[in-house]
Amino acid sequence: MSRLAPPPPPGRLHRWRDPLLMAGMLALVLAGLAGLAAATGWQETRAQLFSIGPGHLAALLALSLVNYALRGLRWHLFARRIGLPPGLLRDLRHYLGGFLMSVTPGRVGELVRIRWIRRETGMTLERSAPLFLMDRAGDLAAMALILAGALALSSGSIAGGAPLAALALLVALIATHSQLMAGLVTRAYRVFGLWPRLFGRLRAMARTLAQFSHSGVLAGAVALGLIGWAAEGYAFHLLLLWLGVETTLWTAMAIFTFATLAGGLTGAPGGLGGAEAAMIALLTLEGVPPETSVAATAVIRVTTLWFAVGIGAMVFPLAEKLSERNRHAVENR
Repeated sequence: MSRLAPPPPPGRLHRWRDPLLMAGMLALVLAGLAGLAAATGWQETRAQLFSIGPGHLAALLALSLVNYALRGLRWHLFARRIGLPPGLLRDLRHYLGGFLMSVTPGRVGELVRIRWIRRETGMTLERSAPLFLMDRAGDLAAMALILAGALALSSGSIAGGAPLAALALLVALIATHSQLMAGLVTRAYRVFGLWPRLFGRLRAMARTLAQFSHSGVLAGAVALGLIGWAAEGYAFHLLLLWLGVETTLWTAMAIFTFATLAGGLTGAPGGLGGAEAAMIALLTLEGVPPETSVAATAVIRVTTLWFAVGIGAMVFPLAEKLSERNRHAVENR
């Protein structure tokens, strides 16, 4: 009887899974935007897109860079709290490189940052993994506060805006509360009664959240997130003005933040599809012509989400190479 060949390594089987998923989701979104552009008139949409010049694009990208830089500083602040040695450039390299994985489902691909930390410092997963949770919670809290403030100050209203802001803030508070998270993990273990080692590690991770409970750390983290996400909201406001849409800053920020949060709730990679649909729908409800809504949505998503992915694509190979090199140094100590 002939012997079966051994299966290929798992890495080879799944090497192209995430890139193909990204490409497929992007293709679907582009197809949807193209369909809307065709329905509203290619010429009108094309004219709106070409009204945005290089100077406009540079300003939008600069505001996105403000967001990325401030959130990178927040990651550095959290990294110092868990006991990582000083290394601002290292932390920024990890944070920006992780953007390549922003369009994985639930953005779980950004956990690659934790792998880099383990390689370069030898820090255990239980100690470093809460960084990912705190980063996600920090974004939720910042966007929830921006959405709530923008809704209160804007002249219009968004159906479901206040509940969405409240839900995002509640999730952020729960996710960063050490005792509450540990209690939830314990209750889940009692319900399922399986995988004691896994739940034990999850409890250990939950307890490490107490390191972030210092009011100064949380206040600084929220402030950095607020300024960063407000910069992108302001970019959306400028874009609408350049496209001839007369709207207030607060209305633009409410639409941008609501669409970003709503897209994230779909669980799709990078909120693809959901964020675009919500943004176009809200702009249309504000009386913005369809061709302008499609153009504004396409431009702001390119200069925020896809700009971040592009930065991640440039930094990722360097972060991977340096983490592998530093791993050997850590192992040889």
